[in-house]
Amino acid sequence: MEAQESESFVNEKGSFRDKIGTVSDDGKRIWIFPKKPSGKYYNYRRIVAGVLLTILFVTPWIRYKGEPFMLFNILERKFIVFGQLFWPQDFHLVVLGLITFVVFIILFTVIFGRLFCGWACPQTIFMEFVFRQIEYLIEGDYNYQKKLNRQKWNFEKIWKKSLKHIIFFGIAFIISNTFLAYIVGTDRLLELVTDGPLAHLGSFIALLLFSGAFYFIFAFFREQVCIIACPYGRLQGVLLDNKSIVVAYDYLRGEPKGKHNPLENRQTSGKGDCIDCNSCVTVCPTGIDIRNGTQLECINCTACMDACDTIMEKVKLPKGLIRYASEKSIAEGIGKIFNARSIAYSVFLTILLSIVVSVFILRTDIESTILRVPGTLFQQYGNDSFSNVYKVQLVNKTRAALPVELRMVSHEGKIIIMGDPIVVDGGKMSEANFLIVMPKNILTSSSTPVEIGIYAGDLLIDKTKATFIAPNILDD
Repeated sequence: MEAQESESFVNEKGSFRDKIGTVSDDGKRIWIFPKKPSGKYYNYRRIVAGVLLTILFVTPWIRYKGEPFMLFNILERKFIVFGQLFWPQDFHLVVLGLITFVVFIILFTVIFGRLFCGWACPQTIFMEFVFRQIEYLIEGDYNYQKKLNRQKWNFEKIWKKSLKHIIFFGIAFIISNTFLAYIVGTDRLLELVTDGPLAHLGSFIALLLFSGAFYFIFAFFREQVCIIACPYGRLQGVLLDNKSIVVAYDYLRGEPKGKHNPLENRQTSGKGDCIDCNSCVTVCPTGIDIRNGTQLECINCTACMDACDTIMEKVKLPKGLIRYASEKSIAEGIGKIFNARSIAYSVFLTILLSIVVSVFILRTDIESTILRVPGTLFQQYGNDSFSNVYKVQLVNKTRAALPVELRMVSHEGKIIIMGDPIVVDGGKMSEANFLIVMPKNILTSSSTPVEIGIYAGDLLIDKTKATFIAPNILDD
């Protein structure tokens, strides 16, 4: 019954679901001027944003054992994650990581809604805690911004708008250089800077184009990224259910709305706790009214929660009219945020992440591939043995040079390296040809699977398999 009352209340609001809040009836964009938020959750988000921004801009300059702590060099197919080297041979780990990431996103959204969007999404962090802060500093809060936007192009408007957009592009340029540092490394970035743009004109033009894209997103496209372009926002509609934790309005407590009268007892007058002040609407960065229920545009940024709590405190009513809750908990009047399902999913996600981290940590230092040399057959080796020629390819995933020795693991026999002993430099790949020599008396087939151990000193660091070919007469 309560759920039906919620549904009827939502429908009474009219056609708010028929169009997004940033588009007018004639199809033109409605520019959003959100009020500067303040409150407990905003302060928490500011701390989180500060930490994440610090990590983003500082990490490329951190070096570990002479190399970047994080590097995603797509051009040279070299990747360093938390100081660990990764090569194309580790692609299976990347696939595992991507699958885990997708599963994590799905389960996380089912439990916590768009919590990531409001607290950790780069779009939200840059928009709300970098670009929007500069806008507040130069143009003032939302009322001043609206006034400035409506007035004619006089000196005040020209210098404020010009200064804002110059700073916006400068920040976009810094962000682009930071992302470039993650790709080519800070040493290469400093080389590009000191050589000047003319010495690397192509790279400089690409950097300007990338900066221009960033500038356009944060100066003009803004909240439309979350509403129109972001695929994660679109997924929300199919991932959320009535048990998902979202920023929600308690309509059972808030309805019916009524203006505040300090001399009036709201309970005896039949009014709900919502005083219809629209504070939750004026602070929303996507221009929605959270009282209409969970909507596609909501990024769970908690600005409306802080605004509502501030008003509730002023009118001496309990806080939490807008809070983190599920639709089910509000409809049934349950105070708990977490239920058995959300706890179980959270435990599963923790286990899943632990498994992936363990796989990455426990990967071998050497990646080996052994193949028989094409076009070669077995050879008589002495009076009582046969030999096959193989090629080994070794990738050293560490930073130190490793002397490597090949030994037979599964059968009696010996391995003879053709050339100098194998030493694989740190972060490099090395190849060598070698012979496997096996006695005739242990060969029972013309095709024998063998296992070869890769040793660094007495430490077995990898195993690989090959096939030893012998004359067909051995099948008789």
